[in-house]
Amino acid sequence: MGSSARSDLKTVLRIDFPNKARIGRGKMQLLEHIRATGSISAAGRAMDMSYRRAWLLVSAMNSMFSHAVVDSQRGGKLGGGAVVTEFGEELLNRFRSMENKLNEAVADDIEWLHANRNKPAAGDQ
Repeated sequence: MGSSARSDLKTVLRIDFPNKARIGRGKMQLLEHIRATGSISAAGRAMDMSYRRAWLLVSAMNSMFSHAVVDSQRGGKLGGGAVVTEFGEELLNRFRSMENKLNEAVADDIEWLHANRNKPAAGDQ
């Protein structure tokens, strides 16, 4: 999500809601993993987090909006599963669009910062 192909500096979008809830790239990555795997636990594992942590993040997202972001089913004969809802897909698409707009808007400034920062000495990285 770098702001420029030449710069290693990054912008990070996070939306803070008045009730201290927030969405950012971590929750969006979780949604992408849920979409890819059909599973909250597999999505959590892909991000090196526990099922409980992933489930809490999904629960937080579902409670933030008037529509569910993820629908899940408990395990059983057919096993459990999770799906990103139509609203969740729209949320993900809009968030990625906001990231792109942010990166485009600040690209020149990021390049300026990159050009004027102190470079780490060899071995300091």
